[in-house]
Formats: sequence, structure tokens, C-alpha cells
Amino acid sequence: MADKLTMMAVHAHPDDEASSTGGVLAAYAAQGIRTVVVTCTNGEFGDADGGVKPGQNGHHAQAVAKQRLAELRESCAILGVTDLELLGYHDSGMPEWDYKDRPDAFCNIPEADVAARISGLIDRYRPQVLVTYDDQGPYQHPDHVHASRSAQKAFAASGSVAKLYLSAMRGSDWRKIWEALRELGAEVPDWEEPDPERMRLGLESEQRITTTIDIRAMLPRKREALFAHGSQIGGESWFSKIPPEVAEATFGRESFIRIADNTGAPLPEDDLFAGLRS
Repeated sequence: MADKLTMMAVHAHPDDEASSTGGVLAAYAAQGIRTVVVTCTNGEFGDADGGVKPGQNGHHAQAVAKQRLAELRESCAILGVTDLELLGYHDSGMPEWDYKDRPDAFCNIPEADVAARISGLIDRYRPQVLVTYDDQGPYQHPDHVHASRSAQKAFAASGSVAKLYLSAMRGSDWRKIWEALRELGAEVPDWEEPDPERMRLGLESEQRITTTIDIRAMLPRKREALFAHGSQIGGESWFSKIPPEVAEATFGRESFIRIADNTGAPLPEDDLFAGLRS
């Protein structure tokens, strides 16, 4: 009997599943497709309640991890995720932080070791579609890069996964969001003078997009899943102030770069499972 249609998404931290793949997870789950989320770290270096950062009084890494994992489970329930797998590695922190130099930080775990664990999950769930981050994209968080490269290594070793995708966010969409929010007088991240290298990587990533999924019908569920991560995305965050029409035009689609395929499905695509449906 043919394997059940299955998508596996490999993510770095709790909340990443909602922000970059929440729409496709919800959409495919609604179609009866099995959706598997693999979360590599416990998110210990996220914000504690009240926006308290690591190293500040009131930030307790294990308490933050416990809260973030509870939020992750709630988010996955909202999205209809079939299976959640936690690898349990320690968050590495942001690229400019010293925490990433810890030997137990996820980014310092040998890639082969992480890939072997992902390979075991691939053997268990038999996904036809594997999704992770664009390791050449503009967001070079060490945990995202490590998760992506480990997942890609597991894909190469598997021989059974039909399609491999890297998630991508269109820089042109972000510009629309910032402009709309500034017009409303909202405080947004100060990217008025963006890093030229980040801009270059973002442009190259956008040019490589092969697959765009319309997730407008699932946008309310994606938003609900994002706000389930209340410790990281508060109700007064800039995200909550995006005008509905701008949110639909920008977040109403999720974009991916197809880097491997054995189905022969033509590009561009509007379905991660193109070439796999009977």
C-alpha cells in the first residue's frame, strides 16, 4: 500500500513552525495529509515573561524552555499538526551573543549527529515532502542554518523523500509591511539602513523561489498559532498592528525554493505535493 501523503518540517525553535510554515501545515492538515513538525531546540534563550532577555534578572532558561514548549504544543494543535517531535537541543542564542559558544549549544552539535536523528524520523514517518530553511538566505541565525544543513544531509542520506524545499520570505513583502506600519505610526524594527550583505542574500533568495502556496484561507489559523507563542509575540507587538489588507497580500502566501525533486512536476508550482497526488 502506498505511503500516506506526509510532509515533514524541520525547525530550529518553538514559534518557527507557525511563522514560516504555519499556513502550509494548516492547509495540508485540513486536506487529510499527515504533517510532522520536528523542533530542534527548546528555545531556552527566548524572552521570559515581560520581555526579559537572557542574562537579565528574572530570566531562567529552563522555565523559558518549559513555557515555550507548552506554547509550541498549543500552536501545533491549532494548526492541526499530526505529530510533533522534539530533539531537545539547547538554544544557541542570537548570532551576536556569546551563548552560541557553549559546547551544548545546538549549533555546536555535530551535523552528522543531528542528521542521523532526523534520518531516524524520516524512516519512521516516510515523508514525501521535507521542508526546512534556506541556509543561504538573509536570516543567518546559527540554529536555523544548522537545522537546515542537518535536514538537507538527512534528505541526501534517505533516498526516500521525493521533494526537498527551503522556506523563503520575499523581501519585497517585508518592505510593504514596514511601510504600512510606519504610516500608522507603529514602532517597528529599525531596518532603515539594512546590512548590504543581508539585502543581497534576501534578493538572491527571492529570485530562487519556485513554489508559492496560497494560504489566505488559513491566515486566521496561522495568526492564532503565532499568538499562541505569547511569551515571544505579545498582543501589542508590531505584528498585531499590520492592516488586514497588507497581511493578506504579504502573509497570505508562503514561498519555497525547491532544490530537489524526483516527480518531474513542472515549475513554478502552487502545491508542495505536485507530482505526488494520484
